[in-house]
Amino acid sequence: MADSPLARAVRWDTVVGALLIVLLLFSFGFVDGFGNALNLSFLIGNTLPIALIALPMTLLVVAGEIDLSVASTAGLSGSVMGALWNQGMAIETIIPLCLLLGVVCGLVNGLLVTRLGLPSLAVTIGTLAAYRGIAQIVLGSDAVTDFPTQYQDFAAGRIGNTFVPQAFLPFLVLLAIAVVVLHATPFGRSAFAVGANEEAARFAGIRVKRQKLILFVATGFMASLTGVFWALHYA
Repeated sequence: MADSPLARAVRWDTVVGALLIVLLLFSFGFVDGFGNALNLSFLIGNTLPIALIALPMTLLVVAGEIDLSVASTAGLSGSVMGALWNQGMAIETIIPLCLLLGVVCGLVNGLLVTRLGLPSLAVTIGTLAAYRGIAQIVLGSDAVTDFPTQYQDFAAGRIGNTFVPQAFLPFLVLLAIAVVVLHATPFGRSAFAVGANEEAARFAGIRVKRQKLILFVATGFMASLTGVFWALHYA
C-alpha cells in the first residue's frame, strides 16, 4: 500500500497544506474578527520570524544537516541589540554588528560540524544552550523599549489600511532569492546531491564541507536578522 499511486500522490506536506487551508476557511467563516486587517497583520507579523529562518534552514536540511540553535541565535542578536542601544550606540551601527554576530554563530556551528566531524544535532543542541546563556548574561533582566520609532513602525506597521505588514515585502524578495538558489543554481542542486549521498557528491567534485559551512553561516545570519526584526517588532 505504501507504494501505491495514491500513497505517492498524497504526500504528508500536501495533507498538511490542505488541513491549513481548511482551518483558515473555518476561521474566516466562524471565528469573529479573524478576517479583520489588524488580526491578519498580527498573524502574518508573528509568522515572519519563523518564515525568515526557514529560508536558509530549508537548504541546510536538504543538505542533510540541521541547526537547532537558531532561536537562541535570534535571542542573542536581540539581546546584543538592546545592550548596545542602552550604551548609546547608533542603531545604524548596531544592526550590522548583530548580523555579523549571527554570521559568527553560524560559523562556529559549521566549523564544529565540517572540520571536527561532529553531528549537527548534538552540536547545535550545545550551542543552543550556550548562545541562550550568553544572551542572558549580555542583557540580563533589562527591558529595552525605546528603539527609534521609524524602525519600530517598519517592523510592526502595515501598508496603508491593508492587512499586509511592511516587512512582508522584503520577505517576498528574500523568498524569491531562496527559491531561485534552491531550484535554479548549481549551489542548490549541489545541496540536493549532498543530502542524497554525501560520498557520491564528493566524488562528483562537490566541495561538501564548504557547501555545508556556507549554509550554516547563512542560517546564522538569517537567525540574527530575525532577532533584530523580533526586537523591533515587539519593541
